[in-house]
Amino acid sequence: MDTFLQDRDTLKQDLAARGVRYLMASYADMHGASKTKMVPLAHYEGMMAGSELFTGAALDGVPQEVSDEEVSAHPDAASCAVLPWNPTIAWFASDLWLAGRPFEACSRGILKRQTAAAARLGYRFNLGIEAEFYVLSDSRGSEAPLSQRSLAKPCYDAATLLDNMGWLDGLVSAMNGLGWDVYSFDQEDGPGQFEIDFNYADAVVTSDRFVFLRTMASHFARQHGAFASFMPKPFADRTGSGAHLNMSLASLAGGANAFADPDDRRGCGLSALGYAFIAGVLRHLPAICAFAAPTVNSYKRLVKQGSMSGFTWAPIFACYGNNNRTNALRIPLAGGRVELRCADSACNPYLAAAMALAAGLEGIREGLDPGEPNRDNMYQIAEVELARRGIGMLPRDLGQAIDAAEADPLTVQVMGADMARAWIGHKREEWNAYGAHVSDWETARYLRFF
Repeated sequence: MDTFLQDRDTLKQDLAARGVRYLMASYADMHGASKTKMVPLAHYEGMMAGSELFTGAALDGVPQEVSDEEVSAHPDAASCAVLPWNPTIAWFASDLWLAGRPFEACSRGILKRQTAAAARLGYRFNLGIEAEFYVLSDSRGSEAPLSQRSLAKPCYDAATLLDNMGWLDGLVSAMNGLGWDVYSFDQEDGPGQFEIDFNYADAVVTSDRFVFLRTMASHFARQHGAFASFMPKPFADRTGSGAHLNMSLASLAGGANAFADPDDRRGCGLSALGYAFIAGVLRHLPAICAFAAPTVNSYKRLVKQGSMSGFTWAPIFACYGNNNRTNALRIPLAGGRVELRCADSACNPYLAAAMALAAGLEGIREGLDPGEPNRDNMYQIAEVELARRGIGMLPRDLGQAIDAAEADPLTVQVMGADMARAWIGHKREEWNAYGAHVSDWETARYLRFF
């Protein structure tokens, strides 16, 4: 992340010169949460060689028994980021290994296998993630936005944005200090909801950054008596938080955007390669949705209406279109990239991106075509017309998404048999626990009903 800290052989000296004393050998668990051990700088060489061991059975969804050999974290020197708020600590994204070789169920490794597949076709997979999240007062029972302005439509409100500049300035300055190139941020559609957009990069790098961003956002929010929530739909009457994946392929030979075509006959600025990629993603979209929207709560975001400003802006149909936010796959106005809109702020970016990339590459290999883009407000299209166009719905809940992932061979192809089985098993437990839970809504409605 710090571009001048790239040489593994001299990195220890560079870090010592900057006053770094501790190193974090971090990796993402099944949920995309950062796990780590802290290592003194004197043990740098051992850490880089995989000295830090982790019991996989202690983590959600890692396919290991307590009797199995531990997995080891192998840090990526190029990912090194000195903590902006504590320059005595450096963070490293790491790959997990087992028995002397890469661990098949490592989230980062799963994405790297797919980027390697893209490279064999001559392409680099570029990825941008639009980070949306809420920042709320850290007071149990009274979680509320830091700004108390009451607006029917708070999106882009200048005063609310200024009220939150204390923590926002700290976070954005930290991101830019790490070379992420933040180019925009704003108050979103829900009170206390924000979006921060930073430059795209290689998909593994962007996924590393998104995982680290969640840690940074939490830190800077806490300094102002608040917390950052990446829950996809924390409030029934407010907009949910997406993490739209903006995807493109670039030629390894010259770096040119292989999705860009200003002469596109369909008028979207996308190449035939880009359309084939879209067709592959559409073929597997229900299964992809399980990883891009991975929680029970995710599917309370993927509804037609319910937000304070009317339509939710979240996709509900497996379709694509031009610069039209009612499609699950959108080609933004400038063309040259594809936006996956079902992804939300709780996703594991490595797994969601790996599934989308694998599906897109399948579309390219098979020369698929997605048909003409949908330019309508898809929320208002009649069911008979949707059927005529062959447009189905995205999963309506986590249970349907799990079923789709389990039925689609792409899941095992991308995740590996052990990770697919562990992930589906863990998510089924989550879904079943939710189904058995008696909510406050049920008690209020039925306890004294008769």
